[in-house]
Amino acid sequence: MPGRVRVAVRLRPKNTEESVADADYADCVELQPELKRLKLRKNNWDSDTYEFDEVLTDFSSQKRVYEVVAKPVVESVLDGYNGTVLAYGQTGTGKTYTLGQLGEEDVSNRGIMLYMETIQDLLNPANDNIPITEDPRTGEVSVPGATVVEIRDQHSFLELLRLGEAHRFAANTKLNTESSRSHAILMVQVKKCVRGEPSSSDDESHSQSVKNCNPPVVRKGKLVMVDLAGSERVHKSGSEGHTLEEAKAINLSLTALGKCINALAENSPHVPVRDSKLTRLLKDSFGGTARTSLIVTIGPSPRHRGETTSTISFGQRAMKVENMLKIKEEFDYKSLSKRLEVQLDKLIAEGERRQKAFDDEVKRLELEAQNHTAEIERKFTVELEKERSKCQMDYLESIKKLEEKWIVNQQKQQRNGFSNGSCETEEPSVKLSEEVAEVKEKLKKETILRKTAEEEVNKLKYQIAEWTSSGAEEDPEILRLHRMLEDESYEKKKLQDETTALQSQLLQVTFEADQMRRYIDRLESGNGFSRGHSLTSSSGQCHQKDRENGSKPPFNSLFEQVGLQRILSMLESEDPNSRIHAVKIVANLAAEETNQERIVAAGGLTSLLMLLRNYEDEIVRRVAAGAIANLAMNEANQELIVAEGGISLLSITADDAEDPQTLRMVAGAIANLCGNDKLQTKLRAEGGIRALLGMVRCRHPDVLSQIARGIANFAKCESRSATQGSKSGKSLLIEDGALPWIVQNANNEASPIRRHIELALCHLAQHEINVKELIAGGALWELVRISRDCSRDDIKSLARRTLGSSPTFQVELRRLRIEI
Repeated sequence: MPGRVRVAVRLRPKNTEESVADADYADCVELQPELKRLKLRKNNWDSDTYEFDEVLTDFSSQKRVYEVVAKPVVESVLDGYNGTVLAYGQTGTGKTYTLGQLGEEDVSNRGIMLYMETIQDLLNPANDNIPITEDPRTGEVSVPGATVVEIRDQHSFLELLRLGEAHRFAANTKLNTESSRSHAILMVQVKKCVRGEPSSSDDESHSQSVKNCNPPVVRKGKLVMVDLAGSERVHKSGSEGHTLEEAKAINLSLTALGKCINALAENSPHVPVRDSKLTRLLKDSFGGTARTSLIVTIGPSPRHRGETTSTISFGQRAMKVENMLKIKEEFDYKSLSKRLEVQLDKLIAEGERRQKAFDDEVKRLELEAQNHTAEIERKFTVELEKERSKCQMDYLESIKKLEEKWIVNQQKQQRNGFSNGSCETEEPSVKLSEEVAEVKEKLKKETILRKTAEEEVNKLKYQIAEWTSSGAEEDPEILRLHRMLEDESYEKKKLQDETTALQSQLLQVTFEADQMRRYIDRLESGNGFSRGHSLTSSSGQCHQKDRENGSKPPFNSLFEQVGLQRILSMLESEDPNSRIHAVKIVANLAAEETNQERIVAAGGLTSLLMLLRNYEDEIVRRVAAGAIANLAMNEANQELIVAEGGISLLSITADDAEDPQTLRMVAGAIANLCGNDKLQTKLRAEGGIRALLGMVRCRHPDVLSQIARGIANFAKCESRSATQGSKSGKSLLIEDGALPWIVQNANNEASPIRRHIELALCHLAQHEINVKELIAGGALWELVRISRDCSRDDIKSLARRTLGSSPTFQVELRRLRIEI
């Protein structure tokens, strides 16, 4: 924001010499502080009137001077702006006295003096002739060779001020007994954090603060206090010898400062800031970004009317100078990174503690379940043995009774003989036949009873086996143990998810800080391609705006002006910067469908694959993979990528790369290829599926989202091929071991990952040959959850149809007593 230089004028009281010498003369200055005016008498009847921002009388206190001159500047410095307090005037008018009590701020300071066009260190006098450096990027002027002292309290600060004041050069002249022979400059650096670190007391609030925290903002301000040496006329000051040389140097530097003020006041196109080291040091104070307050000091004596007029004119011209105030603040990524690392260590330690407690509890529950099951089996075995022994004893007892009865009948028949004639003979024979039939009937009944007993025994054995296999679901104790196991599993999963989310955020903040640092380094390097880099870095933000305005994006304009062949030839440049900028331009061009055909026709795809094959630079590989992913959105380009060995190159890059953004680009390219029905076999044969699954090691949510999308595309193509009859056999995803990861992430907190995995599970379950593997891998429970709780109605409906149409799923659901 704009801010004019504020100027205040202060009148020094008469000293003893002036009171005697000017006793017969009126003062040349008349102050009107209530109107903020000053009248300078030319003679007894004529005077000139001047207006200033503040007019301070000869009896104004130092506190008043601070409040109207220095306080606004100090407050601006604490808010993150640069500020300057400057004292200008004739020698002996009280500049050093005015600034003597205005420098009490914090953090760090350095004190220097400009003596005869050489910069010397007031805190270390041996350090002289310090050079001035200028930042080529920001234009900020600094003196890095000066001593820097960190300030902790007011007392130490005042001690440093006294030390610096003692090292200044002073001399006795006719105008001032202690005339400063150098310009003194005090620089105070202030840092202020405007946003503190969030605090929390429990694990849940720790997790919430990690998700919502922002980097602390640090504001940096610089307060510059300048005590200029007084301008003097040699015939009045009586300077001679070395003092005369000092006066010449002082007047030359003040003249250079006056020229700069005149040029700025008149809006001249050229400001001669390099004419003097003083003007270079004050470059930011006049016409720069600092808030500047100037206090001009004058004396009342009519003998010095010319010097007083010159001082007032200087102040009037300075009031016309406009500065453009600019706040200096930046994100403290280092502090945020350290804070996140501490919280991550706490969560990891807590996770390990909970994991250990969880493992111990699982072992205890498993031991209790084993003991309980063994006890129930023992009881069933004892009861079964008792029932079996009872049935055997009853059977043997019945046989024994029948045998005894048969023997008795035989003996009775032998005693009776055949003495009673034919009638008597026939009657015992009939009785004997009836008894034999009766015995046979009883024997038959006993046999049936035996078979019934054996069937009962087998039934009991089957019930024991069924109870063992089903886990004794009807036993309340076993059900309670199962619920406890499920609760512990849920807590473990929740803790792992929180740890994963924290690690992902730390990586993103670190990556963003690294990207910003690289961007600043490239701007500072000043190479010939800085313009191209700015186009590349800003294209993603400008594409949408250009489309809304109906104009062409900047990369398309560059495409038309430079030519595609010229851009593609730069991909093979020996200069790494040229190669990086060229591949960025090609990647941005490939994002537009209208450019893809021309890029492929001109050999751009081959060049991108060459970069992926021959260069290990992470930026080149990341951007080249992103360009290939953009081209892979076109079905015709997908077959060309496969024909030129693109799957193998992408797989090798996936195995070697560690950067999450590179892996995201590679996963996106493979995911696009997974959506082509014709490339299923080649994708698996050339390691595409294996590479896709291998990238889960990164655990970055963006990478996992692309992996999930690729798996969903592949499963959808397999389902379509199986429905059309062109594919038979188990899914290639299941054969390559993707099922455990799919089941594990089916209920992921990130909605893009969860949505793709749910869709992939439904497509895999539509093929009957995959059902047994899905049941064994625990996918049935996830399908049931999807059919009930999925947020998308189309996926929920697909899961219900899949479970209802599969006989194997229906049998398992009935066995588990689950209703859809």
